[in-house]
Amino acid sequence: MRRFLLGAVGFVVLVAAVAWFSRGYLILHVPGWLAEWRDPIAANHPVTWESGPDAARSGPRPPNIVVIVADDLGYNDLTFAGGGVANGAVPTPNIDSLARDGVTFTHGYTGNATCAPSRAAIMTGRFPTRFGFEFTPAPKPFMKLIARFQRDNEQLHTAVYYADREKDVPSMDQEGIPASETTLAELLKTRGYRTLGLGKWHLGEAPALRPTARGFDEYLGFYAGAQMYLRENDPNAVNSKQDFDPIDRFLWANLPFAVTEDGGPRFRPDTYMTDYLSREACRAIEANKNRPFFLYLAYNAPHTPLQASKADYDALPQIQDHRLRVYAAMIRALDRGVGQVLDALRANGLENDTLVLFASDNGGANYIGLPDINQPFRGWKMTFFEGGVRTPFFAKWPARLGAGVKYSPPVGHVDIFATAAGAAGAPLPAGRTYDGVDLVARVRAQAPESARPLYWRSGSYKGVLAGGWKLQVAEHPEKVWLFDLGADPTERTNLAEARPEKLAEMRTALAALDGQMVPSAWPSLIEGPIAIDHPLPIPDKPDDEYVYWAN
Repeated sequence: MRRFLLGAVGFVVLVAAVAWFSRGYLILHVPGWLAEWRDPIAANHPVTWESGPDAARSGPRPPNIVVIVADDLGYNDLTFAGGGVANGAVPTPNIDSLARDGVTFTHGYTGNATCAPSRAAIMTGRFPTRFGFEFTPAPKPFMKLIARFQRDNEQLHTAVYYADREKDVPSMDQEGIPASETTLAELLKTRGYRTLGLGKWHLGEAPALRPTARGFDEYLGFYAGAQMYLRENDPNAVNSKQDFDPIDRFLWANLPFAVTEDGGPRFRPDTYMTDYLSREACRAIEANKNRPFFLYLAYNAPHTPLQASKADYDALPQIQDHRLRVYAAMIRALDRGVGQVLDALRANGLENDTLVLFASDNGGANYIGLPDINQPFRGWKMTFFEGGVRTPFFAKWPARLGAGVKYSPPVGHVDIFATAAGAAGAPLPAGRTYDGVDLVARVRAQAPESARPLYWRSGSYKGVLAGGWKLQVAEHPEKVWLFDLGADPTERTNLAEARPEKLAEMRTALAALDGQMVPSAWPSLIEGPIAIDHPLPIPDKPDDEYVYWAN
């Protein structure tokens, strides 16, 4: 008996030791395996978009509205401004055509420097901190892994994890836009629009927070913040893994290749995800050509995991670096998809009376290890430098907007709601502050925009843009950055000490906005260091500027 007890104790100790030393593997692999076990992914099946009337009603009708959102697109990923991936090796003629045939908002800004709060700004027309959507929903095992990951001798600043806050963080599926907010889909339904959603949601996974509960008549996509583009071992997939990045390691281990239709069981697309979403968007347009519709097309491209189709990868032999070539191939697919959507509008006689808006949710990410994606700007996703919050931003509506127009006052994600509402003839809901304006009206007025600030907050890191000046304030590290964007658009010269009167003015503007916001609906669990001027795999140097991003 004694020998048995000793053996049992030894076995328990062995299991505990293996679990301890393998905890990284368990965090990386077990959640994804359990999720697929609980919710198996079915084989592909055809999607049927509900058809509208056989013929359009006579007389005028409101314009169709198409909002296209890219995911983690760098400012320098497109060729519209003379740049482009791999020094312009990947032309983006279809997205560029929105600039040629419509309006380029030369100073377009995102709602936040990460995915979900920006999407909340698009969907509500309000700074997301007005209703507590301050941080991006993420699973706790993921946050723990990020905090624990350390690159030996290369990373001077380490992440901070707040375990004591775990009790105050709800399950991730409950983190979404509160019911008190009116979404753009809900607003447009009041004007008789058919509301169609495709792609990434990331605004709540519980039934009451899903797209079909928040105004969308039909939805095809995924609720989480990322998704595979193909199965990892698909012969048509070309993969690029970044072992230096804990985010990447978690995604490869846990993400499925799946979509859901109207909240039903998950199933596998029959082709590369970007191509799949593009094709289905075209089918949705065809089905609804005879009635007004709102189409929200939220690609996951080019968000990690970096995964291209073999055909797109093979089309770019001139790019030698494997990681860059995979990323470039993803941009190629994104541009092709936007072109297919524009072609579908044209083929169905809808081009003239459709308002198309395009932007990214935030800037390109440092953790993919590509240094030039946000050029000429400093910073990355998860910073309020221009590289994190500046986005290509276009609008096309031939019936109302001219071609090749450039509009220079700052605009933002918060303007998409008011712009779509104005096009649809829908009054903004009463009883709340809206931070956006109708951009179509502003462009058509051909008058300078009255000064209005743009504002960002993630924990103790805050930023405001007002009157051509940008202020960023951080507590970790304790630092202030003040930039005159008119004279210094790439934020090279910090004027916080040289211009004390302007600093005081901008602090007042920041405090005024900050005082209007509400506390976050859930606390951040982690603060992680982001170097401003180099991507993740480059070793830190003592004189690097950096911020700690709270989430």
